[in-house]
Amino acid sequence: MNYRDLFVGLDVQVPLLDGRQVTYVNLDNAASTPSLRHVADCVQNFLGYYSSVHRGMGFKSQVSTHAYEQARLATLQFVGADPRDHICIFGKNATEAINRLSRRFPFTDDKNIILVSMMEHHSNDLPWRAVGRVVHVHLTPDGCLDEEDFDKKLARHAGRIAMVAISGASNVTGYVNPIHRLAEKAHKAGAQIMVDCAQLAPHRQIRMLPLDDPAHLDYVAISAHKMYAPFGTGALIGRRDLFEQGAPDLRGGGEVEIVTVDDVVWSEPPERDEAGSPNTVGAVALGAAIAQLEAIGMQAVANHEAELTRYALEQLAQVPNLRMFGCPDPEKTANRLGVIPVVMEGMSHYLVAAILGYEYGIGVRNGCFCAHPYLLNLLGVSEDRAGWVRSSILSHDRREVPGLVRISFGLYNEKEDVDVLVNALLDIQKGKYKGKYSQDVRSGAFQPEGWDIRFEDYFRFSVSQ
Repeated sequence: MNYRDLFVGLDVQVPLLDGRQVTYVNLDNAASTPSLRHVADCVQNFLGYYSSVHRGMGFKSQVSTHAYEQARLATLQFVGADPRDHICIFGKNATEAINRLSRRFPFTDDKNIILVSMMEHHSNDLPWRAVGRVVHVHLTPDGCLDEEDFDKKLARHAGRIAMVAISGASNVTGYVNPIHRLAEKAHKAGAQIMVDCAQLAPHRQIRMLPLDDPAHLDYVAISAHKMYAPFGTGALIGRRDLFEQGAPDLRGGGEVEIVTVDDVVWSEPPERDEAGSPNTVGAVALGAAIAQLEAIGMQAVANHEAELTRYALEQLAQVPNLRMFGCPDPEKTANRLGVIPVVMEGMSHYLVAAILGYEYGIGVRNGCFCAHPYLLNLLGVSEDRAGWVRSSILSHDRREVPGLVRISFGLYNEKEDVDVLVNALLDIQKGKYKGKYSQDVRSGAFQPEGWDIRFEDYFRFSVSQ
């Protein structure tokens, strides 16, 4: 199957510094993904029926309610959740989902420790710091979870750990964690487990498992914009028994049974935790993306991306002075996603990313990828150096902030995309890029001289008369 035919916008031409137009090569899928055609078509069809959900008696309202609730059911099924034991709460994204869980979880003075790995995205670290005591699990020298340290800290804080919060897969290195094995250990220690699946969900099958299975996952968070449905929604899938208790973290319309001047009776979950009018279109988009991914088959997705990653690792190894982080072995792609962080020795990550974009039409991301502790660990930044970097950032100078260039694949990427990237990196390594670049002090970003593009020529809100 030619997966590229399933997507919108892959043939878009973008301008280069030398005046040419080339087809854009998107290798920034770990951040956000383009829309599937099926998603765009479903959204376009649904817009004709769009209306309020849950309480409207008009036909369009009933269709909208049906679509919204079918999207909820599809999401539960996608992660292998049982609707009798689990609920799906829609929100903006995985970040909001994790924050909601952190505020709703019943921590106590005696049981308020959250075990978090050092590889986490800030979204699965910072929310927990606000509600309990976070204990960080160390990593191995190559950036994997140190499971021995995980075991030690489970034992050290036995009886006081309420939650284990772990990434299904790293957004920096693509490492896939053994989530079910960690879940079994967490449950044995009397804790629950929350898995941030924002990065994992588009690439691997997720199974929460029944609650009586020792290896079950208690909570899972996903983001639609990383699953080829960029319409602004995400979901928290978790234990029904938790959300049947307590008050919601956001309060307003649509989540109550009755309100008097003296009292309020909250609705049953999931409505209890979905205050206000929901992003119905976003939920429909997520449901459509799930339908397309399931039609392809998540194993087929994994196989395609593993083969592409294997090829990329082989080709990138041929670029002189290019250092890859994580596991660079092409024969070990089963336990990693197509996320490859690199650095060109002797060149700023800001500059490499800029040249790829301005002179080759290749989209990548550079920096720390909302995982500052992980990056500092991978790069071996000393405490003294880290302190200097912190001072520089606080003084609004990001020019020397350490970071990496991240290459990340989506389902639609092909070996030809890798070839374009590798040829560009070979040119950069040889100093063959043409532009003269200046660096912005506050952002650290490089921009070439003579770049004069009106973005209004590519997108605008104005109405044609």
